[in-house]
Amino acid sequence: MVKMNSEQISDGKADKHEGWRETVKTVVYAVLIALVIRTVAYEPFNIPSGSMLPTLLIGDYVFVSKFPYGYSRHSMPLSPPLFSGRINSAPVARGDIAVFKLPTDNSTDYIKRIIGLPGDHIQVREGVLIINGKVVKRERVDDFVQKHSGARYGQVRQYRETLPNGRSYLTLDLQPRGMADNTNVYVVPADHYFAMGDNRDDSTDSRFLEHVGFVPAENLVGRADMIFFSVDGSARIWEIWKWPSAIRFSRFFDGFG
Repeated sequence: MVKMNSEQISDGKADKHEGWRETVKTVVYAVLIALVIRTVAYEPFNIPSGSMLPTLLIGDYVFVSKFPYGYSRHSMPLSPPLFSGRINSAPVARGDIAVFKLPTDNSTDYIKRIIGLPGDHIQVREGVLIINGKVVKRERVDDFVQKHSGARYGQVRQYRETLPNGRSYLTLDLQPRGMADNTNVYVVPADHYFAMGDNRDDSTDSRFLEHVGFVPAENLVGRADMIFFSVDGSARIWEIWKWPSAIRFSRFFDGFG
C-alpha cells in the first residue's frame, strides 16, 4: 500500500488551486483584451432591418472601426459617462456609413449614411437629394431584386447617387411619392451630422426630427468598413444542413469605399 503524507496532499491541493487561478486569470485577460479591441479598434454589428438596402442586407454582419472619428463615451460598451465630447477627434467624410447612438435616447444603435456635414443645407424634393442648393446626381440603374424566399421588397427601382465629393452608392425608391420625398430645408448645426438610409422610403433618419434628427458628433460610434459575414435567414441555427445555402459567401469582405 502506498501512503501519502500530509505534505504530498498539501502539494496536490496547491497545484489544483494554482490551476484554477491561472484559468481565471486567462479568462479575465481575454475579456479585457476583447473590451480594449472593441473600444479602440473594431466592433462587430449585425444589420436587423432593411433601411440601408441595397448596400447592407438584413443578416449582414459588419466591422465598425472606432478610430477614424476619434473616441467618445459611446465608443465604449454601455457608454459610461466618463467624459464629454471626443478625444482625438477627426472629421467625418460625406458618404461614410456610420454607426451612432440614437440622439433621442443615446442608447439605441443606428447605422446610416452621413449625407450632411456641419453647416450644410439639406433638402429632398421629389425624391431627389439637394445639398447646399445643388442637385445631387442621380442615375436610374437596373432594378434591385431580392432573390431569396420571403423577400419583403421583391423588385424595386434603383438609382446610383453621386455626392459632391465623388462618393457613389445605390439607393432604392419604393414609391414615387414617399412621405419624406419632399422636405423643408434642414440646416445642420455645428458639431452635428445629417444621416439618411439608402432605402429612402423605408428609413427613419435625420429627415424625421422628432425620431432621429441631427446626429451630435459625440454620438458617433464608428465607421462601417467591411462586411465579414452574411446570412439570408432561411436556416434556423439547428438546421445545419441548410447553412451552406443560407450563408451569402459572395458578400464576405465587401467594403464600402
